[in-house]
Amino acid sequence: MYRVYITRKIPEAGLRLLKDHGFELDIWPGDLPPSKEELKRGISQADAMISLLTDKIDEEVISNARNLKVIANYAVGYDNIDLEAATKAGIVVTNTPDVLTETTADLAWALMLSVARRLIEGVSHVKDGKWRTWEPQLLLGQDVYGATLGIVGMGRIGQAVARRAIGFQMKVLYTSRSEKTGIDAQKVSLDELLAQSDFISLHTPLTKETRHMINKSTLKRMKPTAILINTARGPLVDTAALVEALREGQIAGAGLDVTDPEPLPRNHPLLYLPNCIVVPHIGSASQRTRDLMSEIAARNVIAVLEGSQAPNQVNILGS
Repeated sequence: MYRVYITRKIPEAGLRLLKDHGFELDIWPGDLPPSKEELKRGISQADAMISLLTDKIDEEVISNARNLKVIANYAVGYDNIDLEAATKAGIVVTNTPDVLTETTADLAWALMLSVARRLIEGVSHVKDGKWRTWEPQLLLGQDVYGATLGIVGMGRIGQAVARRAIGFQMKVLYTSRSEKTGIDAQKVSLDELLAQSDFISLHTPLTKETRHMINKSTLKRMKPTAILINTARGPLVDTAALVEALREGQIAGAGLDVTDPEPLPRNHPLLYLPNCIVVPHIGSASQRTRDLMSEIAARNVIAVLEGSQAPNQVNILGS
């Protein structure tokens, strides 16, 4: 019987598939990510592993694998896994692409609208008993309709965000390694995008090149009325530089689903800035999407353990 180590309880839809195939499940029961020692223990006894993006599966962890054939990451990104070490060990690595595209795009827009129209401040104003009457200059925000949207990284999620901009009659600029067709948007340099955009939404993978791509220098190139949205990866943004920019009015606001570090400490200044909204990495957090993600991860595991090609393999093993 194959043993599948799962680093936290995922939705029942995926677990049911694994059980139906007769696999033994070893599920970490904690609410917080397992320690490195626990990861090493689990991986050493498993034929397959379903990991979360909060699990750092590095070379040290992978070296403890004895019979492991596949690491199925319960996420579209896989920067938490040492891909080179896994490939050298002959371990297939998979992800869960496509399924969370529209859900994550929805959240990017929710953040954009919330920051632009100062919704969280409005809720606090009412709850704090400050709402006395209609006021002509109370909580004045920014219009989204007709504004310029800059999308950094025009992959699946970036394109989904761009499609939603059509209804708001926005001008869409984007950066990408390749020209995109079938969408009303203009490819520009990053410098042009930063200088011209009213809203800047990050949708690029985290790499050595993109780490801290939003920093003190790039923040200064943005409009003072610009709003930054990040639903991709926290380290794309230099957090200290963002705090300074928000405090000093270099940009108007930020909406963050991801942060660096993640989670933020309770006393972190970003949590107390009125022009910043932070939510706890919920880009894919709809019931339907998380169910589908669990099924995709399970099907990747099933395929590899049954000797087939994984549908969503991201590495290439040697012959």
